[in-house]
Order: sequence, then structure tokens, then C-alpha cells
Amino acid sequence: MPINPDAVGTRGEPFDHSWDEKDCMLYALGVGAGTDELAFTTENTRDTDLKALPTMAVVLASGGFGALRNIGEFNPAMLVHGEQRVELFAPLPSSGTVSNVGEITAIWDKGKGAVVELAVTGTDVASGQPLFSSTMALFIRGEGDFGGERGPSGPRNVAPERAADHEVSQTTSVDQALLYRLSGDRNPLHSDPSFAAMGGFDRPILHGLCTYGFAGRALLHTLCDGDPARMRSMEGRFSASVFPGEELTTRMWTTGDGEAVFTTSASGSALGDRVVLDGGRVTFDA
Repeated sequence: MPINPDAVGTRGEPFDHSWDEKDCMLYALGVGAGTDELAFTTENTRDTDLKALPTMAVVLASGGFGALRNIGEFNPAMLVHGEQRVELFAPLPSSGTVSNVGEITAIWDKGKGAVVELAVTGTDVASGQPLFSSTMALFIRGEGDFGGERGPSGPRNVAPERAADHEVSQTTSVDQALLYRLSGDRNPLHSDPSFAAMGGFDRPILHGLCTYGFAGRALLHTLCDGDPARMRSMEGRFSASVFPGEELTTRMWTTGDGEAVFTTSASGSALGDRVVLDGGRVTFDA
């Protein structure tokens, strides 16, 4: 059964996802936070209550992927996470329960593959108020040419031709993927050397959403003074793989009041310096 473009607009069943302070701290550690970010990594300081990083929405959206059953059959091994966007309607609490509902919002025919856009909205069960929307674009190789529309193409959120206004470098740990996977993504591509070799890598690679979390921390502390309540949205496209232990450098260009574009580059391996997250855009309360 080929990809079904009529699946656009269909939704999955609601799925409740709960988390506690331990999950909140584990996610923060998984994306590189440490002793210099105690507001996110410990609950027992006198100065502040424990806070959740805004990008934690990508793991809180867990269970909202049931709508993918409506798009037809495909080989999961051919699926690649292409883009990610998070929109925040309120600061994420350090513990709670959300009801997640996923919706297929677009399906594009790219010839060599299909792009499926899935948006998961998480609603706080206690208050009934939406907390976040987590939207991913999935590229499924070999599932194109089904006669659908090609959809938008070309570069987006292009950085100005000038030096970045801000630049932040962060070093990932060689064990980073082993820590990040404890927040939910147990794909052996990120932990098993033999599985990574089957994918053409000489060792396990870092989760794309871990890189996304590192970039989110850089944006949060540089543009929002570390205040999660000020971050409104973040989006970017995964353009290359990262190996644990590499250095990530996020460059930011302010493009308007409460708006910036960004890229994240990796360096420190045989692959050399390369952009791994591009087309980035963040909005925030200035």
C-alpha cells in the first residue's frame, strides 16, 4: 500500500504522558546542562524552583504518533527525521501530565521520497490548557512518485551575509547519546556500534533531537537570559549527523524584535566542520 495523501487532516487517539522532576532533570543533563545551570538540573537549591527546558516538549510529545498509522505502509528503516519545530503556549512545568493528539498536517511528494508532517499538541490535563505543539517533518525514502503535490522547497530562514550577532560553543560528551536515550529514544543507532555500522557509521551517532536540545540551550541563555517563559518557538532542519564528543557551535543573527535565525555546526571528528542544524528560527519575548 503506497503513501496515502488523503491522510492529511486525520488524527490519532489521545495519549496521556506523565513526567516528574527526575525526568525533567534527566532531559536537561541529556542535552548538556550541568552545574552551571542548576535551575534545570536540581530541585534542591534555595534560589529557584526546578524549571523545564523549553525543548523538552519534543519528549513530552511521546505517544502522539498514532496518526502515522493513517498514511499507509512503509519501511520504518527508510524514515529520516528531517525538521523539527516546537511552539510553546506556556512554560513547561517540571512535572505533570499532558494529553497528546497527533495530526497529519501535510504530505508532499518529493519524487525520491515522501515528506510527512506530523503535529502533536500537548494539553495540560490538570488545567485543560494547551502547553505546546511539537511538529516534525519526516522524510520516507522510496515512497515518492505517488502523484501528490511537491510542496514548498528551497532554503528558509537564511542567515544574513554578515557576522553572527552571537556565537555559543558547547562540547558534547562521548557518552552523550547514552544519557540522552534515557529520555525515551532507545534507537540502537545511538548506542550499538554494530547497528551503527549497518547504517554506514563507524560508531553510534548522536540523536538529532539531542543536538536540537543543545542548540535550544544556547538560544535560551543568549536570547532569553535563561528564562524559559520568554521562548515562544524554535525550528530547524537536520542537515548532517553528529558524533558524541564533538563540539557544537550555534550562531545567531537577530532579524527583528523577538526573532532570530540560527545555524548549528559540529566539529572535532574526521568529518570536519559542518552545519548539522540549519534553517533555524527562534521567536521569543524580547
